[in-house]
Amino acid sequence: MPGEADSNSPAHWVNGTLYLFNSNGNPVRTQGSSFRELRAARAVLFYDYEYSLRWIESTWLDDDGTLYAWYHREAFVCPDEGLSAPEIGALVSYDNGATFFDLGIVLRSGDRPDCGAGNGYFAGGHGDFTVVLDRERQYFYFLFSNYGGPVSRQGIALARMAFEDRANPAGNVWKLDFGAWEQPGLEGAVTPILPVVTGWGAQDTDAYWGPSVHWNTYLNQWVMLMNHSCCTPGWPQEGVYISFATDIAQPGAWTSPQRILEGGPWYPQVLGMNEGETDKEAGERVRLFAGAWSEWELVFSR
Repeated sequence: MPGEADSNSPAHWVNGTLYLFNSNGNPVRTQGSSFRELRAARAVLFYDYEYSLRWIESTWLDDDGTLYAWYHREAFVCPDEGLSAPEIGALVSYDNGATFFDLGIVLRSGDRPDCGAGNGYFAGGHGDFTVVLDRERQYFYFLFSNYGGPVSRQGIALARMAFEDRANPAGNVWKLDFGAWEQPGLEGAVTPILPVVTGWGAQDTDAYWGPSVHWNTYLNQWVMLMNHSCCTPGWPQEGVYISFATDIAQPGAWTSPQRILEGGPWYPQVLGMNEGETDKEAGERVRLFAGAWSEWELVFSR
């Protein structure tokens, strides 16, 4: 990829051209006739810079050309320890992602920061996520990493927003907790769909994080790739894992994660190899990226 990728890198097509975003605090956009022909990256501009650093991790193009996007930002809640607590915000663009208006924070943890956390990066928070629209176009689903609070609530969690609220998302995202979509996106509680084994407050964390989700048109299933950190200090990458589900709204529908790569960079995701395919929808054969790099193809089998 042309830019630095310290997160998922979303893509969309307009009139036969692929547009892709890379982020490492300051997002960039690139374009080309395919993922093999991407041009030099250019900085994305914002109409306000209340938040100086944003990682654009998901996008969705509306039928009228409006581009919605969602970003990860990091609030330094424990500056003496160098630890932050991420939260997730929403954006909208009317010029295909060259410039964005900020629609506010939509997912924020209500747990107190743990300034003694041993993972080296986060004292809690919600971040490192994917947003996808369900097949019925009723809800946007957020699959995100919850890094704080009681260990029983840490892990990959779910939230959703009604499709009709896409232009007014703040206060309209609801977290899944104990099987109900009733906890507010801002400071509500979560029950993870993939809970940690050892929490993020420990140095030897054992947890899945950073989900990247797409609808696979060949399998007619959802596919989730994720990182696995285990089990020594420094947030090491033990491997890249994959899971499948037929119903994204059912937390128990996901299959047990299976490792497909040992070690490797953070942030695995697919990118479809045919026109119209992206990080959100792809077919039998896809390119597997980890960060900005791809040395692999994935071929799915029914």
